[in-house]
Amino acid sequence: MRLSDLEIFVTAPPPPGWGGRYWIFVKLTTDCGITGYGEVYAASVGPEAMRAVIADVFARHMEGETPENIELMFRRAYSSGFTQRPDLTVMGAFSGLEMACWDILGKAHDRPVHALLGGRMNERIRSYSYIYPLPGHDMAAFWTSPELAAESALAMVEEGFTALKFDPAGPYTLRGGHQPSMRDIETSAAFCREIRRAVGDRADLLFGTHGQFTTDGAIRLGRRLEEFDPLWFEEPIPPDNLLEFARVAQAVRIPVATGERLTTKAEFATLLRTGGASILQPALGRSGGILETKKIAGMAEAFNAQMAPHLYAGPVEWAANLQLAANIPNLLVVETIGTGGDFHQQLIGNAITWEEGFIHAPEAPGLGIAFDEELARAHPYTGTGLHLEMQEAPCNYAEGNSFIGGAPPVEA
Repeated sequence: MRLSDLEIFVTAPPPPGWGGRYWIFVKLTTDCGITGYGEVYAASVGPEAMRAVIADVFARHMEGETPENIELMFRRAYSSGFTQRPDLTVMGAFSGLEMACWDILGKAHDRPVHALLGGRMNERIRSYSYIYPLPGHDMAAFWTSPELAAESALAMVEEGFTALKFDPAGPYTLRGGHQPSMRDIETSAAFCREIRRAVGDRADLLFGTHGQFTTDGAIRLGRRLEEFDPLWFEEPIPPDNLLEFARVAQAVRIPVATGERLTTKAEFATLLRTGGASILQPALGRSGGILETKKIAGMAEAFNAQMAPHLYAGPVEWAANLQLAANIPNLLVVETIGTGGDFHQQLIGNAITWEEGFIHAPEAPGLGIAFDEELARAHPYTGTGLHLEMQEAPCNYAEGNSFIGGAPPVEA
């Protein structure tokens, strides 16, 4: 059985666009006709350029190879061009292709991927989601309104969620970390206070930041939030200085979580060695794929750290996350987008069972999905923006900041 053909889909979710502007899916076919699907979560270049990278990685390192030789193909891609270091774009391309190999192997053996990784550890997988607006909420006002966030949080807890994420702490700017404004610090505290008041002890609060702050700025904000006892303080500083995470972790009494923008065990190992994070959030479409992320989970286990696979992408990465989550012993929680009941589930044949805050471990062969190619092709991406983008303007210390959390405006 050899890998013979590649097809790439660039799909845009319909409004309001939860999960980003577009998702990149890959389909691999073997010479005996077995197909597998994966998802690439790497978007530092545009979709057309990414198509070329994916095609090059496949042709150069994988075409004609047996899908069983995942370790060999990883080392080829990781070492390509005399590099042997994490490369976000190349490893993102490989990650999606690697998922598709596992999908093929599972189908060939008529077993779910987690059975090939060492078996099922977790029958029910705890999930969390961002807090999203309810019908009738003012979309523009929602992201800076503690009261509207609390209403949504309560509705999600009533639905079954036991962990909720929100990010009211100000803009993500391309200038790097900044000192938070006092207005943003107090808005963040107000969000924690109102959501905690609404849900009580029925759910953990997951405080999201996305590398907005300098080290000292993150410490100032984190200390202000300690009284609300969040389960985590997510990516408080930019991911380009991994050693600084340890300073935040040592100064703030909230567990630090990070990892959505990191790739391969090399970067995660630095966090673990220095005590920079106790909760790791790899995105499997970027981190190196399923096998590489299982290695990351093994390292985390040795450091008494837990795993919380990240998802701000499409449903194929979600399915891969669940295969890993079903297998590893140090799982904390997995991210979902809502309950996946809208476009995500449609694209994979409603293959994932979400029930009262938990997902049932998948049992179908491979990734356990029925990818709808016709639906993916019917929603092509026609915009010019990248999957997610940072703002160029600096933090506004005089008039306040309003930043749409997690969901970029849908382009015309």
